Amino acid sequence: MPARASDLASIGLTGRVITRERRVLIVAILASFVAFLDGSIVTVALPAISRELGGGLVLQQWVVDGYLLSLGALILVAGSLSDTFGRVRVLRIGLVWFGITSLACMVAPWGSALVLARVLQGVAAALLVPSSLALITSTFSGAAQGRAIGAWTGWTGIAGIMGPVLGGILVDTASWRLLFGMNVIPIAITLVLLAGLDEPVRTRPVAPVDVWGAGLAAIGLGGPVFALIEQGRLGWASPVVFVPFVVGLLAFAGFLWWEARAPHPMMPLGLFTNRNFGVGNLATVGVYAALNLGFFVFTLYLQQVGGFSATAAGFAGIPATVMLLLFATLFGTLAGRYGPRMFMAVGPVVAGLGFLLLLAAVPPIDLWAQVVPAIVVVGLGLAITVAPLTSAVLGSIPSEQAGIGSAVNNAVARVAGLIAVALAGTIIGGTLDVTGFQRVMVVVAVLMFAGGAVSWLGIRTPAGLAAPEPPE
Repeated sequence: MPARASDLASIGLTGRVITRERRVLIVAILASFVAFLDGSIVTVALPAISRELGGGLVLQQWVVDGYLLSLGALILVAGSLSDTFGRVRVLRIGLVWFGITSLACMVAPWGSALVLARVLQGVAAALLVPSSLALITSTFSGAAQGRAIGAWTGWTGIAGIMGPVLGGILVDTASWRLLFGMNVIPIAITLVLLAGLDEPVRTRPVAPVDVWGAGLAAIGLGGPVFALIEQGRLGWASPVVFVPFVVGLLAFAGFLWWEARAPHPMMPLGLFTNRNFGVGNLATVGVYAALNLGFFVFTLYLQQVGGFSATAAGFAGIPATVMLLLFATLFGTLAGRYGPRMFMAVGPVVAGLGFLLLLAAVPPIDLWAQVVPAIVVVGLGLAITVAPLTSAVLGSIPSEQAGIGSAVNNAVARVAGLIAVALAGTIIGGTLDVTGFQRVMVVVAVLMFAGGAVSWLGIRTPAGLAAPEPPE
């Protein structure tokens, strides 16, 4: 009898059977890796995209924020769908849709078409991220869960920072369009592995989709982001700017009001009554706003002010990638043993100091003396932070809410990055130069320090772990 696809998917390249736990981890890493990689790989290609399609800084911001906008607005709905319909099914749909929209980005003939394709691509990413992480938290427990989350955060963190490396090589040697076309390879591999992964049948009734919540969230995020990006070109006095801004703020207030009363909310506000969940998400705002804004401006600065090629600008982030690869799992394991508080407090401070070191990177920029040491420090800080932060947030809620819990945390992270990138033009001052770059680095450092301070003051160590409780 011929082998089934699920049987073949259980056998690795060496012919050995892959255990379910190992397959879950590989699938979760690959599915999230492609989403995070695509969110960051485009950054180094922005100058090339604007040269070919026009649009300047505004188009560059929209190419990044179009993806983050739909991801941040819909990731909460996707988390609920993951809990209701099953992680495997939602992952499969997300992977197929991500492949289709990646090809749409690759062939986009003009800037607006690319932005539209990026928005649709963010919808697919919203299906991938919470489902993959929830698959881990529902499969592993105890110290094994800490190690698995550490591996997941390490590799997805690497995707977020190694993207510019791969992107730079493709931009300089071929075309920025290949950045999107190459997504079909890891997607195909993940779909094969996913074919061998079974999931228990859901017994609870299917909850209706929170359509009102999704709509209000999309308007509440889209309006202010549109205004923040376009105000540099049109000014705050323009009704095209201030009307979406006001409508967006009202819609976001309406979203919070609705979520407190909806019978099936896509963001259960009750989750935030758990101290570590609420504080962890507050720390997430500072850390991921800083991370997205810092690397967005850093990559543009090296090319447009420093005069480096896309490849050189991409390789400048490799030290952070190496630090994450070496230490993320270690700190995830340590957080599982001693509690996340100390790591969440120290890590952002270390990363913030690394960004402050970049203040010395003025033309003519010496990559080895002025950039590499700073990025090493940033990478160490992120390695200390990311796994304990994820563990603190998801370890504080019941496993049956893992999907929506991971969705909320990822939504907070994406929205923080979305708003931070939208504010880039305002902080820079219109044209990216040395002064504007240094101003951004100071803002990024302050955001990191704030994330560390919030963690130190608010996070509590779970009972039974070695780390002592902080004083009241």
